[in-house]
Amino acid sequence: MKLQVDRHAASPIAQQLEESIRHWIQENGAGGRRLPSIRRLAAELDISRNAVIDAYERLVAIGLVRSRPGSGFFIADGAAVTPQPSLASTPLQEVTNGLWGLFSANEHSLKLGCGWLPNAWRESEDLTHAIRQVARKSQSGIFEYSTPQGLQELRSLIQERLRPLAISASAEQIVMTSGGSHSLDLLVRMLLEPGDVVFVESPGYYNLFGLLHLQRVRVIGIPRLADGPDINRLEALLAEYRPRLFYVNSVFHNPTGSTLTPAIAHRVLQLAEQYDFTIVEDDIYADFQHTPTTRLAALDGLKRVIYLSSFSKTLTSSLRVGFIAAPPSLVQRLVDIKMLTSISSSRFAEQVLITLLQNGSYRKLTERLRARLSNQMALALTQLKQVGWVVFTEPAGGMFVWAKSPVEKEALMESARRFDIMLSPSHLFFPDNQTTPWLRLNIAYLQDPRAKAFIAANSDQGNTPK
Repeated sequence: MKLQVDRHAASPIAQQLEESIRHWIQENGAGGRRLPSIRRLAAELDISRNAVIDAYERLVAIGLVRSRPGSGFFIADGAAVTPQPSLASTPLQEVTNGLWGLFSANEHSLKLGCGWLPNAWRESEDLTHAIRQVARKSQSGIFEYSTPQGLQELRSLIQERLRPLAISASAEQIVMTSGGSHSLDLLVRMLLEPGDVVFVESPGYYNLFGLLHLQRVRVIGIPRLADGPDINRLEALLAEYRPRLFYVNSVFHNPTGSTLTPAIAHRVLQLAEQYDFTIVEDDIYADFQHTPTTRLAALDGLKRVIYLSSFSKTLTSSLRVGFIAAPPSLVQRLVDIKMLTSISSSRFAEQVLITLLQNGSYRKLTERLRARLSNQMALALTQLKQVGWVVFTEPAGGMFVWAKSPVEKEALMESARRFDIMLSPSHLFFPDNQTTPWLRLNIAYLQDPRAKAFIAANSDQGNTPK
């Protein structure tokens, strides 16, 4: 194989290598043929083994390559004779290709890097009761569209739920959506034009990066620290660029688990005023928090801040209900875009949520979830520290720990395959797809025997099984 990478090119080394191998396979490869080992390819090209691992994992994700634990990587049967669609190596495809594995993995695989709760944690009794009640009492919930802005009754309930967070928003400032990703899509469409500059947290939410690249905007990462965005770096970049938007995940940040402190929140708002940019505050994990902390939307009064949240993480990923709380001047534009792109969100889902909020079931559900997650977080932090894993910060709650193993990434990824564990591709959490040793671990899965064995095997004792 004659492969080449250019260290001075704008695209990452792993991306160049993935392209080069893919083209070679389509022109010369035969199904079942073994590819060079990670170590050999890294030595031949004088690149890091992590870059080779990332390239191979991307090829596995698109079906051109198969991984055989203990044997290496092989060209998939039919890969050379079945032309693959052209992959332009765009950031959008980086996101979608890298994440298909988490959704398409064998159902028995342990999704240690996923962003949702295990099915075993889900409580179906109250939800099933609410669904039956809506179906029995209101057939319009089954057959009709919701109102474009969302049902008034639900928006009023959400208005009251925002009061403990000190967010003052009328029901008329709230627009219902089909979950957090739908909210982000609407905001990106409304606020941005191709060529605009957007600041995001790095690491941050990969799906947002894909939506921004789809809109052809320029994405610049602001390092996320344990107390929020790196203020010094933010100020330095604001002096150089004039972003239209800054996206901030305030509480139980994805993927680091960190929470915005009041001091950082105040400074971010001061800079927004000084440099005239809008802030989108993603508070999708709000209901996992025992005691509310400072929200940007509360300090700002929904002037420069647009606030979004969702019920999908707590209730169910299938019954997708989210919302945006926005300044009054933006509400009609949001509703117009929502009507054009999706007509409305689900009336049925909205009515089910109304039932759960009114009868107290949702409140009791989140109370149980918070207690369970707090217990699992304590166990996870102890578990990781005892075997020498480094934790970025100790989250006060939520689902995620951002951690790294003392073992090299190549061995770590091979170990994950051996234990039938799916990890999120870590480079996708960075807007520039940078290689990183850090992993997002979902604490709700860490007490599974496979996860325990995986963590222990990749400890500072160096006892990874051969």
